[in-house]
Amino acid sequence: MKKNILVVILVSLAQFLAAQNVTRVKIEELSTYIKNADHPLVVNFWATWCLSCVHELSYFDSGVKKLAAQKVELVLVSLDFKKDYPKKVKDFLREKKYQGRFYWLNETDADRFCPQIDTRWDGAIPASLFLNPKTGYRSFYQRQLTEPQLELELKALVKE
Repeated sequence: MKKNILVVILVSLAQFLAAQNVTRVKIEELSTYIKNADHPLVVNFWATWCLSCVHELSYFDSGVKKLAAQKVELVLVSLDFKKDYPKKVKDFLREKKYQGRFYWLNETDADRFCPQIDTRWDGAIPASLFLNPKTGYRSFYQRQLTEPQLELELKALVKE
């Protein structure tokens, strides 16, 4: 019995720690992941120092969790400074207990990486890409979304 409890605790802890892993990526790797997705994605570009980014992240986390049956994936891409990766970014995500796929974009030239996500993106954050490869749905915002705006966007994302 004790072994079973210990195994459950260890598996739960491993899942929690793995969920807080923040992978360093270049824009090409991120673009490839987005292009090859076979399920709906919500990709949010943010930073720990960006108050409007931090404010909306809880909406994104809870909104995407409600769509688990539709296999919507939340992808949080940190644009934090190099000195803050990985510790500050990981600590922030662990504290907030967000779930999803976490990246730190190892890029500094916004003129090069922004157009690879959306040609209209001028580098402002927060920025969010909503993509459903099965329906062809694609929407991009380079501003903070309110909770009601996000809910409408998520409904449109999964609408068949």
